[in-house]
Amino acid sequence: MLSYAKGADLPLRNETIYEAFAWSARRFPERLALVSRPDGVRWTYRELQEKVEQTARGLAGLGLGAGDRVGIWAASCPEWILMQFACPRAGITLVSVNPAYRATDLGYILRKSHMRAIFHHPRDARADYSAILKEARGVPGHSLERMVEIGTDSWAAMLAGGVSLPDARVDPQSVANIQFTSGTTGNPKGVLLTHVNLVNNACFLAGELGFTEQDRTLQTFPLYHCAGYTCSSLAIFSAGGTFVLPSRMFDATAALEAVEAEGVTLLYGVPSMFIAELEHPRQAEFDLRSVRAAVIGGAPCPVELMHRMAKRLGTEQVFDIYGQTEASPVITMSSPTDSLELRAATVGHAGPNTEMKIADVASGKTVPIGEQGELCSRGYLVMRGYDEDPEATRRAIDAEGWLHTGDLAVMRADGYVSLTGRAKDMIIRGGENVYPAEVENLLHGHPKIADAHVLGIPDERLGEVVIAWIRLKTGAAASEAEIREFCEGKVAHFKIPQSIRFVESYPMTASGKVQKFRMRELELELRQSETTSQRRTA
Repeated sequence: MLSYAKGADLPLRNETIYEAFAWSARRFPERLALVSRPDGVRWTYRELQEKVEQTARGLAGLGLGAGDRVGIWAASCPEWILMQFACPRAGITLVSVNPAYRATDLGYILRKSHMRAIFHHPRDARADYSAILKEARGVPGHSLERMVEIGTDSWAAMLAGGVSLPDARVDPQSVANIQFTSGTTGNPKGVLLTHVNLVNNACFLAGELGFTEQDRTLQTFPLYHCAGYTCSSLAIFSAGGTFVLPSRMFDATAALEAVEAEGVTLLYGVPSMFIAELEHPRQAEFDLRSVRAAVIGGAPCPVELMHRMAKRLGTEQVFDIYGQTEASPVITMSSPTDSLELRAATVGHAGPNTEMKIADVASGKTVPIGEQGELCSRGYLVMRGYDEDPEATRRAIDAEGWLHTGDLAVMRADGYVSLTGRAKDMIIRGGENVYPAEVENLLHGHPKIADAHVLGIPDERLGEVVIAWIRLKTGAAASEAEIREFCEGKVAHFKIPQSIRFVESYPMTASGKVQKFRMRELELELRQSETTSQRRTA
């Protein structure tokens, strides 16, 4: 028996993202749609739709229309949601930009995406976005014409200058959202996701987990992530429920306060977020009895954490979903009828209208049940491709339409799969994808560094942390603090190595290739030895 499975055959919705939202607005006009606690916002579906229409007209007033691309570079806020639905209303493609990006990252995205406008907060406690944008725009090659600052006169002027929208319907097969994800070469690639990709992925997840208009989802996945865009935001709006924004960026205290105050029923997060909530010094004070289900994604979830969550929340409806941005993003999911043990041991089964197989990494042939191989997926959920990168697209999606995830897995006879590792050299730090080559390229720009290799090692809180092995140039001397200071401001904070080890050489193959797997083993051995030594001398 071969490792192949297909999810249930269900009708596909041929709708745009705006149409999926508008369907809920027509059904539940007076139900609460969006709560943003930092902004004091409590909008019904009728109010939210009116504001979406106003925002879409404002975009048109800026001269933006079908086929144009605009970026949103902001943490969670009501305007993010307005842009999420206003852009598809006007036929505009929304480019999601990570707020952690600094000038180097942002400059590349501006050039690569060809966005004509970008929407952003002027600044917050983390960064001066206006200053970063000014620096990023200094590099030629971008198409940026408009910059609109959220929450200022700039945003108000955009709304005031609105014009009528064209009557033509937006094609559901057109690209709705571009998500940038790093590749093994270190250069971010734009993942092209269509309305059909995103609407159906969100609706199938909502249907499988039983979302209704009575549910209230707490937003913890960042909205610029595909999981935040699709699994939490679009999924709950398509069901007619309420979306609750507790804070700009994840904050365990704000999240717990919002659960109690807003009667949240659906709790999302990566493992590190749930750990922060469970280990919060005041967590026992909060009433979490409203939560009926928790959804984990973005990083492998320890079995023990799932059991801790079930006990604290008083429900066994704790789900571990699996996917990737290129798959819109959910590939597998558990069912409410599955036992907690099954959900803890696997990442579920193929979602509706989704094919899945486990293939031999070398030959591409489907392996027998129980054997490890690369998890591949096919169906409506697979991205259109990587923007302006046909070669990378061909490497990711084969001639038969299979998306090669790069993740290793084993399939059971019942079609449920367990992840066993990653074929790609990717690090998942607290739900953020970090590709070593990108960080290595940065480190090689330091004048004292001769060579640098980056790897991830397990971490209880974040899933993995970024480690750098650095060989300095002859006669050079540097400290960990100096290297990290060099990285700060050039790349997102989560890409900066948490620990640096200075070495004289690297483990190599006979042909001279660096053995990263051996580096990882040695790093863990050295850490164990150092911990033991500290205990003995304490």
